[in-house]
Amino acid sequence: MHSPDLRPGLLEGVGMTSQRTRDRMVERLAQQGIGDRRVLDVMTRAPRHLFLDEALSHRAYEDTSLPIGHGQTLSRPWIVARMSELVVQESPARVLEVGTGSGYQTLVLARLVPELWSVERINALHERAGERLHWLGAGNVQLRLADGGHGWPEAAPFDLVLLTACASEIPMPLLAQLEEGGIMIAPVADRNGEQWLVRVRRQGNQFERERLERVHFVPLLEGVIR
Repeated sequence: MHSPDLRPGLLEGVGMTSQRTRDRMVERLAQQGIGDRRVLDVMTRAPRHLFLDEALSHRAYEDTSLPIGHGQTLSRPWIVARMSELVVQESPARVLEVGTGSGYQTLVLARLVPELWSVERINALHERAGERLHWLGAGNVQLRLADGGHGWPEAAPFDLVLLTACASEIPMPLLAQLEEGGIMIAPVADRNGEQWLVRVRRQGNQFERERLERVHFVPLLEGVIR
């Protein structure tokens, strides 16, 4: 799978990647309950088609997840919007994203928060995301190739940690990198294998969990693939 052509002029898109198609996607998100205008405005301007292989770019604004190679997916627009909405509700200054993936969720977050760190374990995805984000002017993002379960201790503490892969147990290093009163938003699998989006708030050495809604994410895996 190759990076998309990032020549000037492709940002606007044509046909199924046009601004009109993107606007329809955002209208659909609003109808599905995404109410934060900041998130909707950012997703109106974010070129999702540039974060996919060219052969799939015509499907970029469908309400579905799409493959990005290496067994990973670009989450459906509603999930990106919902995760972003949960982030901005907390007004965080410093955010850690675990799982850069294609870089699309990263771009949306970068346009919503002041400072963003993002970790990816698969080098090919890490490099492609870096290329796209640089081209799109996301200057407030720091990227690292690393095992996401370890977080980014040198940059901690964070006001908010966003996990974009499903864990059976949230890694303690990530919880430890939360600021006092900080929030983690993460998909977590229960004993039956069902995935739930949870919000965790740090209170000293205690972590209060709140279950939000069912979701479906790729699993959080260990190690780095170079």
